[in-house]
Amino acid sequence: MDSLLISFAVMDKNDGIHFLPYPRQKPLLADSVLISTLSFSTLGLTGLNSLLIDVNPNNDQLEKYHFNNVAQIPFYVNADKINPLLDVTFDGIHILGGDIVSPKANIIVEVTDENQFLLLNDTSDYAVYITTPNGIEERMYFYEAGVEKMQFIPAALPKNNSKIIFQGNFPVDGKYKLRVQATDRTKNNSGSYDYIIEFEVINKSTITNIINYPNPFTTSTRFVFTLTGSEIPDIFKIQIMTITGKVVREIHKDELGPMNIGRNISQFAWDGTDTYGDRLANGLYLYRVVTQINNEEIELRETSMDFYFKKGYGKMYLFR
Repeated sequence: MDSLLISFAVMDKNDGIHFLPYPRQKPLLADSVLISTLSFSTLGLTGLNSLLIDVNPNNDQLEKYHFNNVAQIPFYVNADKINPLLDVTFDGIHILGGDIVSPKANIIVEVTDENQFLLLNDTSDYAVYITTPNGIEERMYFYEAGVEKMQFIPAALPKNNSKIIFQGNFPVDGKYKLRVQATDRTKNNSGSYDYIIEFEVINKSTITNIINYPNPFTTSTRFVFTLTGSEIPDIFKIQIMTITGKVVREIHKDELGPMNIGRNISQFAWDGTDTYGDRLANGLYLYRVVTQINNEEIELRETSMDFYFKKGYGKMYLFR
């Protein structure tokens, strides 16, 4: 005996036989033990199955008895019933329904699945739709006429996280709607309903009056505003001054933290100190914002909060 042939097969719940490839093994010598290890995919084998083992099948080598060469071992494959997780961001931000976004927003759809065996690597498991301001819904395809429209990054273990990257191009102002469908490899939906989010696009660069919140404040206050268009201001400066017009603090763009098209709440919180770090007295202070893109001032966008501003100046109250 120069080698040993072993046959492995799976009998599924419908009595279908699936033969598993397995190489010949070293010969089994007298009074010796052979341990075989087998790995195979259970995709499509949900439910009760049997592993069929046949050593020296079809009398590959002559032997007197064969009844003790076969085995049938039952095993059960649990169905994957856990939904994958879907996450959508616009320029790295989780927006709220109706938020303003850039007409060139970088939209990323991420799908994550807990299954460590069935990778999210099939684009047919995803569908992305955009409804334009005229009410027409269009499906976005990964390729159109051989040109990539959406980038797909397949999942890898151990995270099993796939990505769709869609570079927005929304030249028409108005309200849009994004709808996403996603499933895992066993067709579990990412939710009971499609993911749907509405958003607004305004192509012209504008800024709203800046609101400080809270106001009045005791320890610190942040700055809230909305940008439109597709460019972040080159110059962004908030000047805080006394009621006589003396500037006591200037807050620059790099202090405020990251900005994005749409609604912004500054990471920076002003603590009521002046340029030198000294605490200012309680009372009323004025403030204004200076903004520019390509050396041009940004147009002010009207909102219902403009009532609280006079000639571009707002008021804040400091009470410790």
